[in-house]
Amino acid sequence: MNRLFMLVATAALMACAEYASAQTFPNRPVRLLVAFAPGGGNDLIARVAAQKLTEILGQPVIVDNRAGGGGNVGAEIVSKAAPDGHTLLNISAAHAIAQTLYPKLNYSLTRDLTPVAILGSSPLVTVVYNGLPVRNVNDLVGWAKQNKMVYASGGIGVISHLAMEIFKVAVGVDGTHVPYRGAGPAATDVVSGQVHVMSNTLPSVLGLVKAGRFRAIGIMTEKRNALLPDVPTFVEQGYRDFVMGNWTGIVAPATTPRAIVNRLASDFTSIVRSPEVAERLTQQGFEPLGGTPEDFGRLIQNEVVRFGKAVKASGAKADG
Repeated sequence: MNRLFMLVATAALMACAEYASAQTFPNRPVRLLVAFAPGGGNDLIARVAAQKLTEILGQPVIVDNRAGGGGNVGAEIVSKAAPDGHTLLNISAAHAIAQTLYPKLNYSLTRDLTPVAILGSSPLVTVVYNGLPVRNVNDLVGWAKQNKMVYASGGIGVISHLAMEIFKVAVGVDGTHVPYRGAGPAATDVVSGQVHVMSNTLPSVLGLVKAGRFRAIGIMTEKRNALLPDVPTFVEQGYRDFVMGNWTGIVAPATTPRAIVNRLASDFTSIVRSPEVAERLTQQGFEPLGGTPEDFGRLIQNEVVRFGKAVKASGAKADG
């Protein structure tokens, strides 16, 4: 009986502590880590959300870019942060990929971090240097079989890396991978011709495609995208299995009080679903989403399994 009493008392104290923590949150600035360099899709949506969350919380929400390790540097930092809601992480499909791609990680996506809310998703677009004699995906395959293809990604293990690894295996070409610290620097070198090709998210390449700085040869969706109506899908070019995109969302340290997680989930969802923000994100190439922590948790679990199979099938390696 004494042990039962102690267990009940401990649970009650923990519940009271969680309630008190939730009641005082936030009592200082909130730090939102983005695990990639400025200028990419994850960074874009995080900054939009942070600006609006600042207005809702009445405390500054500071975006802190911590690029490196395919997103793992930022994830490790947040996994060890105080679980009080004041340190959050913007994650993407790269973090689900990393769980299989990297043989050793200093954090677990499903154990050390707790899902808050998904923000949005975006399809991948394959772009090439304007000086390349390539107008479509078949042209790229033919060119890569005759030349030494050099392809960029936003970092080892991110979806732009995995997409090209899967593509190489599927069409039987080889190439040299050059990882960058984010989509922005990678795109810059495709424009200059330092690298030949890249598959990256629509928001990270849209402006440069429209400006004619490099050429889009295919989008990895079932149907053409209204923002790039002249760019054919991989599917219509005969590559039926190439439907792939990135998602981005918010997580917190694993033991963050449920009341704070739920509040943040509600806030982030209201932000991305608001007419003003939804229109802004749509025009940048995102599909605004939002949802509950449980919704996002199921997506993360499913994506860890799905990308795990893709990593093993492609033979992708974390050492590039």
